[in-house]
Amino acid sequence: MSEWTWEYQGYDPAGERLRESLCTLGNGCFATRGAVPESRAGLVHYPATYAAGIYNRLESAVAGRRVVNEDLVNLPNWLFLRFRPRFADGSTGPWFSPDTCRPLDHRHSLDLRRATLTRTFRFRDDEAGVLGVEQVRLVHMADPHLAALRTVVTAEEWSGEIEVESVLDGAVTNGNVHRYRSLERHHLIHVRTGASAADVTWLSCRTSTSDIGIGMAARTVVAGPPPTASELRPSRRRAVHRLVIPLAPGRPAVVDKTVALHTSRDRAISDPLGAALDRVTTAADFPVLVDSHAAAWARLWRGADIQVPGEAGRVLRLHLFHVLQTLSPHTADLDVGVPARGLHGEAYRGHVFWDELFVLPYLNLHFPEVSRALLDYRHRRLPQACRAARGAGRTGAMYPWQSGSDGREETQELHLNPRSGRWLPDNSRLQHHVGSAIAYNVWQYCEATGDTEYLHTKGAEMLLQIARFWADSAEPAPGTGRYRIRGVVGPDEYHERYPDADRPGLDDNAYTNVTAAWVLDRALELVRRLPAWRRQELFERIGLDGGELPVWEELSRRLRVPFHQGVISQFEGYGDLAELDWDAYRTRYPSIRRLDRILEAEGDSVNRYQASKQADVLMLGHLFSATELRSLFDRLGYDVDDEVWNRTVDYYLRRTSHGSTLSGLVHGLVLARARRAEAWSYVHEALEADIADIQGGTTGEGIHLGAMAGTLDLVQRGLTGLETREDALFLDPVPLPALSEYGFSLRYRGHWGIGIRRRSGQLEIRVPDSEESPIRVVLADRAVSIAPGETCTLVLPED
Repeated sequence: MSEWTWEYQGYDPAGERLRESLCTLGNGCFATRGAVPESRAGLVHYPATYAAGIYNRLESAVAGRRVVNEDLVNLPNWLFLRFRPRFADGSTGPWFSPDTCRPLDHRHSLDLRRATLTRTFRFRDDEAGVLGVEQVRLVHMADPHLAALRTVVTAEEWSGEIEVESVLDGAVTNGNVHRYRSLERHHLIHVRTGASAADVTWLSCRTSTSDIGIGMAARTVVAGPPPTASELRPSRRRAVHRLVIPLAPGRPAVVDKTVALHTSRDRAISDPLGAALDRVTTAADFPVLVDSHAAAWARLWRGADIQVPGEAGRVLRLHLFHVLQTLSPHTADLDVGVPARGLHGEAYRGHVFWDELFVLPYLNLHFPEVSRALLDYRHRRLPQACRAARGAGRTGAMYPWQSGSDGREETQELHLNPRSGRWLPDNSRLQHHVGSAIAYNVWQYCEATGDTEYLHTKGAEMLLQIARFWADSAEPAPGTGRYRIRGVVGPDEYHERYPDADRPGLDDNAYTNVTAAWVLDRALELVRRLPAWRRQELFERIGLDGGELPVWEELSRRLRVPFHQGVISQFEGYGDLAELDWDAYRTRYPSIRRLDRILEAEGDSVNRYQASKQADVLMLGHLFSATELRSLFDRLGYDVDDEVWNRTVDYYLRRTSHGSTLSGLVHGLVLARARRAEAWSYVHEALEADIADIQGGTTGEGIHLGAMAGTLDLVQRGLTGLETREDALFLDPVPLPALSEYGFSLRYRGHWGIGIRRRSGQLEIRVPDSEESPIRVVLADRAVSIAPGETCTLVLPED
């Protein structure tokens, strides 16, 4: 199998939803799952199309309560196309379906280089004999409103006709996630269909509460022998174009379906349906669309590709492919965030969490304009975050744990445990550390790009308002000279209250407090950097009193971090919780990744145990280099040397169930930086997370975008020790024998295509010719300046 190809051989109904997610095609504006075109949504298949930022809010009755959820909307299905043989007497065979007529030689081939999905198979009809089918589809990267499907049907020994139905299907609901089946799922209203020409059908509709208009038009043409019949059949919720095409050995039937999609959120249009009709009628034919689409992807790969030998390299390229399909350069024109499950499914309702923390570090050095747009999504919702803080009795900005269209808190109040069937309170909205993640991303983007203008304007507003929230959340810890942050939930997510407590929330979560201290320190540094006129303007704009700054200084040095048994405590009292009999649970259950669900189904609670879902304290080692982490703890007045940190790492390694795909990723990077031999097992798990569906069915509900992007960052930042600070590239390569050779390019401070390659104990840095200034590169034992047009080869010390 080629390093640029991802293939699935045979037809496996049980694996269809996984394949549909991993074969999704998109362009940053919309994406379509890799379902077979003739399928409708059911237990086996789930064809779906999602447009970035298209949400709708519905009310449902759950466990005796009325709850409101906002969802990423499943749009009308443009992909639907089916066929059947037609005989001389006017009779027809059955519509082909792989679920009723077992296909022969069935194969899907995902071409990552050209971003096309090709499906080939043969099937046997009782009268027509064996027919061969090839289907190629794309979601256009050059024109982000187009998609296309070519279907070629070949007869081996039979002459007759093939009947084809090309459909725009508006009778769709949100049904990808089985856990949500009891919730309201009908988001589309006012569905209208029609035809505007001999080969063009159309469909329009609106979302029921967000009132977003959707226009879709399809042009279906025959590229081979002309059809003997062509009929347009618009109905209430479906627009059908029926074609009858002659078929004979050596004369295949070729059907090209080109589709345009617009919504009322698009720029420079007056009407979504009118725009879709204009676009589809002027679109090029299929071969030209393929060429321009492939050319657009070639430009993307030049700026983003990562070179790693072997299977790991294939998986990394697949991960990069899905990142670019969700967050392409087109994203820079949209008001959207980072959907945790991509545009690939409906898990988490398409919401935006903190996953940008794992995505932006990669994008900053390849597509910084996309990073900036994703930060703008947060800045536009800053007023909503400030209102949320005021509602909680705080100043500053309290960003939501789950965000959607307008920045209000979208975290559901109840969640379903599918193991027990019970609806339980959801307190994950107490994960206020999402604010620190946003501040971290602002800072890292500006350090990587040198975008001082952004740092001094929108970035400053977000950073300072988040700092204000943390300052107002801290309270004195009597008799200690320190301050506490109480009533929060950390990244672990398993622990959301103390055992037998009547209120949710935990005190002094170490990750929350340390990152809050970092935010306060960065905010103070920014204030010092600002020109006097800008500082005054900013303070007036956000109502910041200069008297708050000494408080920030005090808190950035005196926030409390709990310890127990010589390790950093995940939160105050973590060491007092009961120890879990891990061996017993591993014996009783095939997987204990979702230990929280297992214990709840047994009538117990994970809140009682020293058991974490994913990295919490160890997230600090993911965000900060060893030097910066040591400096952070020094500033807080704690001595956390390598011995304490390694002891902490070992402690939580033994007590983590890895119930999130982010867990293996973080553990792998932390262990690699600590030069630990077991790092590869966690890195390998992160690489396998989606392709092997290690979470047991969750990938079919959408890929894990943060984990995919995080594996790219693991190579780019983790293995190289890359930091962008002090107007230099800092590098501190770490050994990982299984990934000892790699290469990638960067955009940094005006330089396009800086090449970094490690092989044979050497690190090669190539700066392309330009009129930019030389780049300063700092390693642990030396610093070099590399001018444009030069290549520097550094011999690395033996590990």
